[in-house]
Amino acid sequence: CSEDFHPRDEHELGPVLRGFGLRYRGFAFFSGTIEPRKNIDRLIDAYSRLPQALRMQYPLVLCGYRGWKSQGVHSRIERAQDEGWLRYLGYVDEGVLPQLFAGARLFVFPSLYEGFGLPVLEAMASGVPVVCASSASLPEVAENAAMFFDSQNVEAMTESLQHGLESTHWQAEARARGLARAAVFSWQRCAAETAAIYRR
Repeated sequence: CSEDFHPRDEHELGPVLRGFGLRYRGFAFFSGTIEPRKNIDRLIDAYSRLPQALRMQYPLVLCGYRGWKSQGVHSRIERAQDEGWLRYLGYVDEGVLPQLFAGARLFVFPSLYEGFGLPVLEAMASGVPVVCASSASLPEVAENAAMFFDSQNVEAMTESLQHGLESTHWQAEARARGLARAAVFSWQRCAAETAAIYRR
């Protein structure tokens, strides 16, 4: 992923986060288009089952374009925003997005299907713990650096989210494993391996 995704401290991120009304490591984050395969409906279900105090302390922050067949999800997003435990930022400029990643307490990615799952890599490179679905390519991308759940099991998703938000021990381990895993991926390696395939 872009080198713009890297760990940042609270002093650096404070002004940007305050502009969105957010606290450093004070929110769970999702980035991606709001569309059916992203599984946002179940994510909202799962987050709504967390203890109210935890939801209010660490709101769920979503950013991304309005995608196809998303009207129903946006109605649910609006209700959750009114209840005070969810924020929808819409499209966020690429210059700001890496700072939102780096400021999150947790990155959650519940997709039903992904060709690769670049946001998971971006979160790991940012030093942010990752909780994500065990579907498609995501286990291959994250390996042992993420906590996985069944993308269609709301209860399992809630349990993973709660553990991810509350366990500082797990967070520290996930940050370290995520940074090590993200370092495996580079455009240089991609180019070298692609060239090797052509030569073979």
